[in-house]
Amino acid sequence: MTSPDPSREPLRLMTVHAHPDDESSKGAASSARYVAEGAEVMVVTCTGGERGSILNPAMDRPDVLQNMPAVRQAEMARAAEILGVQHRWLGFVDSGLPEGDPLPPLPEGCFALVPLEEPTEALVRLVREFRPHVIVTYDENGGYPHPDHIRTHEVSVAAFDAAPDPDSFPDAGEPWQPLKLYYSHGFSKARLVAFSEALKARGLESPYQAWLDNWKDDRPDPGLRVTTKVECGEYFEVRDEALKAHATQIDPTSRWFFTPLDVQREVWPTEDYELVRSLVDSPTPEDDLFAGLRTPAELKAG
Repeated sequence: MTSPDPSREPLRLMTVHAHPDDESSKGAASSARYVAEGAEVMVVTCTGGERGSILNPAMDRPDVLQNMPAVRQAEMARAAEILGVQHRWLGFVDSGLPEGDPLPPLPEGCFALVPLEEPTEALVRLVREFRPHVIVTYDENGGYPHPDHIRTHEVSVAAFDAAPDPDSFPDAGEPWQPLKLYYSHGFSKARLVAFSEALKARGLESPYQAWLDNWKDDRPDPGLRVTTKVECGEYFEVRDEALKAHATQIDPTSRWFFTPLDVQREVWPTEDYELVRSLVDSPTPEDDLFAGLRTPAELKAG
């Protein structure tokens, strides 16, 4: 097995997502920051997003509907270019978000139903190729309970464990040991409250109030699990441009863009993560996904 030596090579970050656009709505400013600092960042997208709904009325056109897979591929390519990241498709088919009572069955052959070993081997192959020091994915609830998000969590954790094991998927490349595994946490109740109060204090309408009114306190707030806050307010414009590249999914007049960037930087200038595995000494709380991996020279420069 190859052992990483962060002192002698560029730091590498891999983020694993379910659909095209997830990489831009979850951790995009962090990715842009690390690219700007000289790290190598790879985004892995598990599905093609073929069953995603068109959420931007301006893109609800017959030509888009008839070519959804190709449109979403082009959107993803543009977003990756904006963020400066490398990108790979894992190659599985979007499961869609089942709706109704009772819920309908998932489509045959979709990502959430294929045997876990198939996407795990595909991701292990990419891990061994790219050799990331850090992997970021979703928590066990998928961030929200979309079947593809939950499966992305399962695949990412399984691949983190399998990648360094020479007996696991021996045909998928030379074993590699990632050093840290994180879950991303985007929407804590505290964050929504902070934004809502900041907007009201400025005499602006809060688009978060209805969300807060319907917040279910019977489930744990994922924000309470955060161990690592990455300062990245300088890259919020890049994040927003990457989001807008996913024009079928992101309405530029939606609440994603309602809070002015200066307010965001003042109130919540970080993207937040939970450290769940670490093979290096990195006490929490942290302010860096590469904490415990940087050389003394990099720490001095920072």
